[in-house]
Amino acid sequence: MQLASTADISDYLIAPDPGAARLTRTVAGVDHTGAPVRTSVVEERPLTIFLNSREIVTAMTIGDYPEYLALGFLRNQGMLADADEVTRVDFDEELDTVVVRTATETSHEEKLKKKTRTSGCAVGTVFGDMMEGLEGLTLPRTPVRTSELYALSHKINRTPSLYLEAGAIHGTVLCQGDRPLVYMEDVGRHNAVDKIAGWLFDTGTPAADKLLYTTGRLTSEMVIKTALMGIPVLASRSGFTAWGVEIAQQVGLTLIGRLRGQRFLCLSGETRLIRDADPAAIADEPRQQRRKGAG
Repeated sequence: MQLASTADISDYLIAPDPGAARLTRTVAGVDHTGAPVRTSVVEERPLTIFLNSREIVTAMTIGDYPEYLALGFLRNQGMLADADEVTRVDFDEELDTVVVRTATETSHEEKLKKKTRTSGCAVGTVFGDMMEGLEGLTLPRTPVRTSELYALSHKINRTPSLYLEAGAIHGTVLCQGDRPLVYMEDVGRHNAVDKIAGWLFDTGTPAADKLLYTTGRLTSEMVIKTALMGIPVLASRSGFTAWGVEIAQQVGLTLIGRLRGQRFLCLSGETRLIRDADPAAIADEPRQQRRKGAG
């Protein structure tokens, strides 16, 4: 596979940094023949998130963009509302903690009584009222051009990433049209999505004309987080869960999965697809790349 050029990478506002020393570690082992090898593996470290003086959660993460992760997690769990004014976000690298401070106390205590484990890998924690906020939610009926889907898939899969460096990682990319904007990676897809949510909140970027691309499964958690961020389109290399499809149909989210080469499936919002590209003219994905849709 030919990787993206410097010009391609410059299109991103935030691109992966697979060479960052803190994100991987080189370890020694042996291969299937018994020959000694040295290989890169992804680092995994705890990050404890505080909201004002209250400890909220400890998540396992690769450690990049901790402030965005904390903001996005709190937003996606309904602990930070639009009306809440964030005054500071402090990260302590030695203690692996992030403290999000607001101008006034928030009403988050009830949330802590309703924790439930989700289907996300690593530490995927949401709360018992995870569906709160979806009632009455109306997502914009943003059209999706298939030419842009194919272009995004091609660009993202050629981008140098931590996945290509060490594996064991999920990627999530915020896109607009045929341009990938913000590419986040983490050991859990929920963490990668929360980083996107934190970036949107911190920068005040509108979500109505955006698409969210993920390498992971299209689960209920992924659909709910995407919808609550106000993003109308969610696409993935991987497959679907039944509840994820059902919720997408309820909230009017365009849901596209198994996007590889010239192929994809749309199980929600198909009337918004604008088929302006001939699939026969799109190069199919080489077999050796297809493993990237797993997980």
